Amino acid sequence: MSKSVHDVAIVGGGPIGAALAIALQASGLSVLVLEARPDAGNSNDARILAMSYGSHLILERLGIWSRIEPVTPIESIHVSQRGGFGRTLLSADEAGLPALGYVVRYARLQRALGQAIESEHTTLIAGAEVTGMQSTAGDVSIEFHRQGTTQSATTRLLVIADGGASAELHGGASVKVREYGQDAVVGLVETSKPHGRKAFERFTPDGPIALLPFESRYALVWTTTPEAANELSALPGNAFLQKLQHHFGDRAGRFLAIEARARFPLILRYAADPVLPRTVMLGNAAQALHPIAGQGFNLGLRDAWELGETLLLHAAHDPGSVECLGAYRAARRPDRLRGIALTHSLVKIFSNDFAPLRAARGAALALLDLVPAAKRALMQRMIFGALR
Repeated sequence: MSKSVHDVAIVGGGPIGAALAIALQASGLSVLVLEARPDAGNSNDARILAMSYGSHLILERLGIWSRIEPVTPIESIHVSQRGGFGRTLLSADEAGLPALGYVVRYARLQRALGQAIESEHTTLIAGAEVTGMQSTAGDVSIEFHRQGTTQSATTRLLVIADGGASAELHGGASVKVREYGQDAVVGLVETSKPHGRKAFERFTPDGPIALLPFESRYALVWTTTPEAANELSALPGNAFLQKLQHHFGDRAGRFLAIEARARFPLILRYAADPVLPRTVMLGNAAQALHPIAGQGFNLGLRDAWELGETLLLHAAHDPGSVECLGAYRAARRPDRLRGIALTHSLVKIFSNDFAPLRAARGAALALLDLVPAAKRALMQRMIFGALR
């Protein structure tokens, strides 16, 4: 059985793992990326991804941004609640930015990142299924299958960035799961009005419904109960559009067509501590969040960038040392915990029809529109994360 030795091994060549690998290309560290798919540079994933302006800056620093253009900017977000008063409008002008965020095809982002992984010090092995991990005081041994053969690698730092698929093989992570009893129904919808680069986030008792401007249409994320999601998924297109019109209203105009419908369950899943001996969990392996407020990918990308920066500072030393990983944990802990808490709190506060709470929500939205400083602070938090 062949064996290779590396400074850093990244399990998962998706956007978060790939971003870290690219961030380390100038470090001089020997990096191995193990990707289960046969080609990290190709993807038929139909998902639409919303990223913050802060994520745009990270991808620009990585030299990736120009490869994923054109993208659709979000210049404003209209926030409201169904069945109650109160609304607010968040705008890029108020934030002093060219856009609050951008909407892009996941597959395009994956291709751009996947094709840029390999470099002088970075090795990508595609079609590698990790089957075992064993941590010692000085390194981590990884076993994987590829093309019918068993291979192994040793690394001073292991990064798990495959959405958590291999985390259980490590055995050291304490993972917490909270069920929301909600599913997301997604798709691309055509409307009678041009979107004008405006997004909508509308809170309902069953969960939020979001419309994100994407090319000439909207990307729809409709959160509801699993039973309702079953019904919506089975409806013919015209019947689905009628339901959507009744549920959302006419702010975006009439809904004319729907395509690429899909659904998936929503949970909160996070590692109590994503930093283990000689191991770091990144992206959905560290925290899988509810899509409300669109924080999941952006939080994961900030984690990858910060880990890259920390490893660059420690490149001359042991990247898996207690000192190095302790510095990363301390740097990311505030943003990570506040991101998890914010997302979870929004779900609990807005996904109900409790009358006193509905009135309080409306008052808060209305007040936010009257206090520009508070609105700017909220936008900064959503775009760039929590300060240390």
